[in-house]
Amino acid sequence: MRSLSRNRPRSVARQVFVLQVAVVVLLAAAAVLALVLQSRRDIDREARTRSVAVAESFAHAPGLREALRSPDPSAVLQPITEATRKVSGVDFIVVMDTNGIRYTHPLPDRIGKRFVGTIGPSLAGRVYTESVHGPLGNEIQAVVPVFSADGRVVGLVSAGLTVENVTGAFDRQLPVILGASAAGLALATAGSALISRRLRRQTRGLGPQEMTRMYEHHDAVLHSVREGVLIIDGARRLLLANDEAKRLLRLGPGAEGSFVRELTGLDRQLSDLLVSGREATDEVHQAGERLLVINQRPTKPGGGPEGSAVTIRDSTDMQVLSTRADAARRRLKLLYDAGVGVGTTLDVERTAQELADVAVPRFADFVTVDLAEPVLQGDEPTPSADLLRTGVSGIRDDAPLYPRGRLIGFLPSTPQARGLSSGRAEVVADLARAPGWMAQDPPRAQLIIDYGIHSLITAPLKARGVVLGVANFWRSRKPAPFDEEDLSLAEELVARAGITIDNARRYTREHALAVTLQHSLLPRDLPEQSAVEVAHYYLPAHSGVGGDWFDVIPLPGSRVALVVGDVVGHGLHAAATMGRLRTAVLNFSSLDLPPDELLARLDDLVQYIDQSGEDGDGGEGDDGLLGATCLYAVYDAVTQRCTVARAGHVPPFLVRPDGTVEMPDLPPGAPLGLGGFPFESAELDLSEGTQLVLYTDGLIEDPARDIDEGLALLRTALTHADRGPEETCRAILEGLLPERPRDDVAVLVARTRALAAERIAEWEVPFEPSAVGVSRARAVEQLEEWGLSELAFGTELVLSELITNAIRHGGAPVRVRLLHDRVLTCEVFDSSSTTPHLRYAATTDEGGRGLFLVAQISRRWGVRYTPEGKIIWSEQQLPEDGES
Repeated sequence: MRSLSRNRPRSVARQVFVLQVAVVVLLAAAAVLALVLQSRRDIDREARTRSVAVAESFAHAPGLREALRSPDPSAVLQPITEATRKVSGVDFIVVMDTNGIRYTHPLPDRIGKRFVGTIGPSLAGRVYTESVHGPLGNEIQAVVPVFSADGRVVGLVSAGLTVENVTGAFDRQLPVILGASAAGLALATAGSALISRRLRRQTRGLGPQEMTRMYEHHDAVLHSVREGVLIIDGARRLLLANDEAKRLLRLGPGAEGSFVRELTGLDRQLSDLLVSGREATDEVHQAGERLLVINQRPTKPGGGPEGSAVTIRDSTDMQVLSTRADAARRRLKLLYDAGVGVGTTLDVERTAQELADVAVPRFADFVTVDLAEPVLQGDEPTPSADLLRTGVSGIRDDAPLYPRGRLIGFLPSTPQARGLSSGRAEVVADLARAPGWMAQDPPRAQLIIDYGIHSLITAPLKARGVVLGVANFWRSRKPAPFDEEDLSLAEELVARAGITIDNARRYTREHALAVTLQHSLLPRDLPEQSAVEVAHYYLPAHSGVGGDWFDVIPLPGSRVALVVGDVVGHGLHAAATMGRLRTAVLNFSSLDLPPDELLARLDDLVQYIDQSGEDGDGGEGDDGLLGATCLYAVYDAVTQRCTVARAGHVPPFLVRPDGTVEMPDLPPGAPLGLGGFPFESAELDLSEGTQLVLYTDGLIEDPARDIDEGLALLRTALTHADRGPEETCRAILEGLLPERPRDDVAVLVARTRALAAERIAEWEVPFEPSAVGVSRARAVEQLEEWGLSELAFGTELVLSELITNAIRHGGAPVRVRLLHDRVLTCEVFDSSSTTPHLRYAATTDEGGRGLFLVAQISRRWGVRYTPEGKIIWSEQQLPEDGES
């Protein structure tokens, strides 16, 4: 079976690594061998040198010659040589005569025997070293002559080391040598591994065949791509240029290796860029008739000085496409901006001006927008309607075009009139050669041409197939006239603008209808009454009418009802609901109900409307009435007391005659329509001259401030007690009214009055029939005192019938009160709650005509219930000379 490793191709990096390791091992082995040989040689040489040095030192030692002439040289020299041997570190020191007979030796038994070694050279006066096998083993020894005073050799000295000791020194050094060699080998191997790893990373583990194939492919791709490639070194010399680069730059065959400045055919600007070596990204340069896109990045080719790599693309063919794409991009951007910027409000004039503004100067130098007059009022345009210049915009303000607000009737020969009739846009390429356009106003047309305006596009503004007006686009700065592409863009612009203008027109119509309905449902003139002095203000919301309302309702007995309410929501539905609620309040107040009971009945009505779907069309998605708030206050000028109840409405403010401003603590009550929540009344004692300020939440609520801040501003505006209701109302509006209110604003300011005591007559009637005559007489006397004698007869009849009914059908006590105000009011109180009814008596009936007579004599009559009983009242019109 073949080894799997044989099937695995060895990469260049792996082969290089194996080769490097083998070379390193051989080098390391040679180094170790050389070190061993060198170490041995150095140790042998050191041993010979030491032996010579010790032998010469001993041969020249003082007293050696005398010792040699002594009768027993061994006795003298043996101790000295042994001591010297131990100190000098040699293995032996031998002193001998010229015949080689030893006088000293580390082995005493060797004394007197012949020296083992060569002594001839030394007898001739030379120092001689050699390796011999002596008594101590293999020895390295030196033989040195001992000279007499006359220069004769009189003895020899030999010193040396055994080979065993020399080898031991070497063996002790050998681990160090081997360790150093191993460390060197490890470092060399590690370096080879790192180099191989880097090479493997650079070659990505490819084998020689793969590398060869890769470079072939690289060369093929480099010279076949449609993008020029240049490599330039630090000396600004061209190292590499592929075929595409040579074609684009018109480089000759010998261009590579030349300096950039020497290349012919390069544009000076392009040559400067290549020589500079700076970084460049998508820079466009001219090269003959070609437009080249250059990218340049610094690099270091071959690890040498810094150079640069350059890529070149031919964008000549893309020039036209790029120009068209840029024009399309600008066109889409203009249409997007028009979609966002035209129609930001539901105002017809504002929308027309936005269309003119968005097209200048990106599409036209001047734009005018002319709309049919009925469109501005929210109506459908008529074929014969003149156009009103509604929007004007331009690069300059002195253009001789018709100004904004000018009513224009275009002649049939003009492009505007043709567009209005046909509904198609039209281009007038040369205004100077357009007699039909010049016929509209020849002097002004000549001024327009002299001004420099030379081309025009007229585009009708259409929506739902109806032409609302025309937009005119004028060109002056650009010499080329408008073309068909410009006409297409103009049509798209006005197509979008026409829809927004029609939406604004329809909103204007709906808003006008809602405002008209709202104004018709609000009180036009406040009724005459003497209980309070009233000032009021009402402002519909800017974006749509709401359901705010107010009312002042005179009540019998010198009383007046003050009402402020607010229906949630906006539009026709809210206005209609407000009218229904106001009518209901008027009807309920005619019953003279207490404020809390009136709100309870109004709440029942709102629930009925909501549940029965009468407030909407009842279709799918109709959420019904969302709710309403109301504040109802009844002020009595006789008692100077005000009874107030509110259903979720903001509380009123009181401005006392001394300037004190307060917000009374009233039971809040739930908004109308929730049901199940009782309403409570509160009584306020108001001295004459106190101002009662009622308002809706549109006055104090605003996106720029919270309710607490609005209440604080309102309190500040009310701090002047010396103002009348009209002045107070103006101060409130100046301090709090938003510039563009989002909700209706209703303000009602009432300054209280008091009925003078001399105009009030009141007495108690005994509970017996005979008291009727006494009461009639007293009433006549009071009327004569007031100068109302003309009303005495009718008053007698009224009091007779009312007092008689109270005594006959009611309960004690019975009281009578006459009030001399704008009318004469007769009131009879009894403790019974039985309701009298008006009926017509037959000719045979003895009674039943009392209330009928009261109704005929009085202007109006009625019944008012109190916690203690009821009051039947009657009002008579004062004579003209008796009115106050």
